[in-house]
Amino acid sequence: MYTFLLILSTVYSGENVADTVVMRNDTIQEVVVTAQSPRQRVEAVQVGAEQLQLKELTTTPAMFGENDIMRSIQLLAGVKSESEASSSFQVRGGTSAQNAVLYDDAPVYNVGHLAGLFSAFNDASLAAATLYKGMIPATFGGASSAVLDITAKTGRRDAWHGGGTIGLLSAKADIEGPIAGGKGSLFLAARRSYIDLFMKLIPDFKDNTLNFYDVNAKLDYSLSKRDRLSLSFFTGRDNMALEDMVGMKWKNITSTLRWHHRISDIAHWQTSLFYSGYDTDNGIDLLDMTHSFGGHIRQMALRQNFHFQWGNNIFEAGFQSALLDVKSAEWQMMNDHEKEKRRGWDNNVWVNATLDLSRRLKVSIGTRFDIYSALGGSMYYDIDEQGEIIRLFNKKSGEIMKTYLNVEPRLSASYLISPSLSFKAGYSRTSQVIHALRNQSLSTPFDRYALSSNILKPEVADQLSAGLFAVTANEMYDVSLEGYWRIIDNVADYRDGKSFNSEIEIERLILSGKGKGYGVEASIRKDKGRPTGWLSYTLSWAKTKIEGINQGRWYDAGNDRRHDINIVGIYDTGKRWKLSAAWTYYSGQAFTAPYAKYEIIDNWIYYYAERNSYRAPAYHRLDLSATWSKRTPKTGTLRQWTFSIYNAYNHYNPFLISFEDSSDGARTKAKQYSLFGILPSVAYSIHF
Repeated sequence: MYTFLLILSTVYSGENVADTVVMRNDTIQEVVVTAQSPRQRVEAVQVGAEQLQLKELTTTPAMFGENDIMRSIQLLAGVKSESEASSSFQVRGGTSAQNAVLYDDAPVYNVGHLAGLFSAFNDASLAAATLYKGMIPATFGGASSAVLDITAKTGRRDAWHGGGTIGLLSAKADIEGPIAGGKGSLFLAARRSYIDLFMKLIPDFKDNTLNFYDVNAKLDYSLSKRDRLSLSFFTGRDNMALEDMVGMKWKNITSTLRWHHRISDIAHWQTSLFYSGYDTDNGIDLLDMTHSFGGHIRQMALRQNFHFQWGNNIFEAGFQSALLDVKSAEWQMMNDHEKEKRRGWDNNVWVNATLDLSRRLKVSIGTRFDIYSALGGSMYYDIDEQGEIIRLFNKKSGEIMKTYLNVEPRLSASYLISPSLSFKAGYSRTSQVIHALRNQSLSTPFDRYALSSNILKPEVADQLSAGLFAVTANEMYDVSLEGYWRIIDNVADYRDGKSFNSEIEIERLILSGKGKGYGVEASIRKDKGRPTGWLSYTLSWAKTKIEGINQGRWYDAGNDRRHDINIVGIYDTGKRWKLSAAWTYYSGQAFTAPYAKYEIIDNWIYYYAERNSYRAPAYHRLDLSATWSKRTPKTGTLRQWTFSIYNAYNHYNPFLISFEDSSDGARTKAKQYSLFGILPSVAYSIHF
C-alpha cells in the first residue's frame, strides 16, 4: 500500500509541485532490443526506428520472471522512463501521453499494472514490435511524439503448445494450437497477481485490495489461399483499495478484426475494424465525506491499407475513420454531481513510398491528411483570459462544432557512404487530438483527458533528425550517433494554482503554448560473441513556453532530464546458465518547489516563483539476473528458473519530494520518498 498512498499524495498536491519522489524500487525488467542485424540497422531507410523481433530478444534482468517490453524500450537511447514506478516511456522531449501504443492497430492508453510495477502486456502474447521515435511513416498518426506498433502473437498451426510461469507476485499461462484441421489457430494467455492473497494473511492489511489481471486471445483463420481473417482481444483490469476509505480502478480493453487479402505476389490490402476503451473509477470516503471521480476514452475505427511492391520499392496508401468518445471527468463530491464528455470524428488519408533511388540512396516519403471534427451533443463554451465562461454553445448530437485540417509531410533518407557506414536524415510533422492533463510528470488514474475543441487545438509537432550509423566488417559491433530538434504547438498545461479537480470544465483549467526538445543520442552495441550488450547515452533538453505561466518565459518541462545512461551486459555460458546485468543512471528531473511562504490567519501559504526550476537528486541502480534452463530431449519441454535482484546495491532513488513545515511554521524542509530498495525475486517457468 506504500506505492498506493504515495500516488494519492502526488495527485492531491494542489500546485504543480513535486516530480521527484523516491520510492522503493519497482520491478523493472527488460527485454533486449536487438532484432535487426547490425548491417540492417545501418542500411534501413527509417531514421529513429527500432524493430524488436520479440522471439529473438534476449532477456536482461527480468523481475518476477517477466520479460517486459515496456522496460526494454526504456533502455534505448532517446527513450526515458516516466518514473521508477511506471511502465510508460517518454521519447525525445515528449510525454508518455504523446505516444501512440498500438496493439494490433488498437490504441492502449494505460500501459502499466499496479502503477507501473508490471507492464500491461503479457510478454507471451507479443510477436513483434517497432518503435518509431524519429520519422514516423505516413501510415501512422494520432501521436505528437512516438509510435510503438505491437503485433499480437498468432497461434501455431502445427501442434498444441503452452507454458506457464509462477513468480513471487503473479502467475501466467498460455496455450496455442491449430483449429479447423490446421486452417486456423488459437492463442490464449492469462495473467493474474496474487499480492492480495498474501495481504489477507497480515492483520494490518487484510482489508486492503491490490491486484490485477489481463487476458489476451487471438483467433486466426485462412478463408482461402488469398484471404485470411483474424480476431484479437486484450483486456486488463487493476484494483487498488485502502480498506473502505480510498479506491482506484482502471481497465483497458481492445479488440481488432482484420481481413487480409492477397491480390498477387506483389500486392495486398488489409481491412481492420477495431475498438479501444480505457476507463477509470476512483473514490475517497473520509471523515463522512464521499468523493468519486472517473473518466474514459473510447474509440471505434475502420482502417484500410493498400500495399504494393515493385522490386525494392514499396507503395502504401489508405484511410482511417474513427469515432472518439472522451469523458474528461465525472465526479460526485458530496451532493455535487458534474460531468464533462465530448465526442469527435477523426478521419485520416495517407500515401507513402519507400524507394531505392540508387545503390546507395534510399528514401521514404509520404503525406498524411488529418481531418478532425468536434461533435455536438454536449456543451461547448468560450472563456475569457481568466478562464471564466462568457458564452455557451449547445450543438445537437452529431452536429459539427469545429473542424481542423492538418497536413503532415513525412520524409526519411539513408545514404550509404560505404558498406559499413551510412548517413540518415528525416523530417516529420505529426498531430494529436487527444490531450492529457496531469498534476505531475507521471501517469495516474487521476489524469484528465480532453478532445480538441473550439478552444483546445490539436497538438502539432515538427521534428528534424539526422545521424551516422556504422558497423564493423565482421558485424561484431555497431555504433550510432543521432541528433534531433523537435518543436510542438498547442501543448497544454495547468494554469497556476489549478489542478485536475478545480473545475469540471477542463478548458478553464489550462493554457496552451509551445514546447521544444533537442538533444543527441549515442549507442554502441556488441552483437556477437560472449558477452553481448550495449551502452546508450542521451543528452537532451525539453522546454515549454505558455503565456500566463511562468511570466510567459521558457521553462523546463516536467519531463526534462539532461543525462541518461544505460549499460547492459549479457553472458550466455553456452550450457544452462545465462547471466545479465543492467546499470541505469539519469540526472535529476525538473520539479517545482516553493520559493517563499507567508502566513494568513495561522495558515502558511507557499509562493512559487518559477515552474520546474529545481532538480531532484540523480537516479541510478544496478539490476542482476541469472536464468537456468533445461530442455528435455524426448518431449522438448523447457524448464527455467530465473533469479533476479533489482537495485542490487540498495540505493533509494527519488520518486516524490514533498515539503513539510516545522511545528511553529518557521522552517520548511524537503522530504524525499522512495519506492524500493533492493528487491530479489525468483520465478519458475515451463514451456511445452
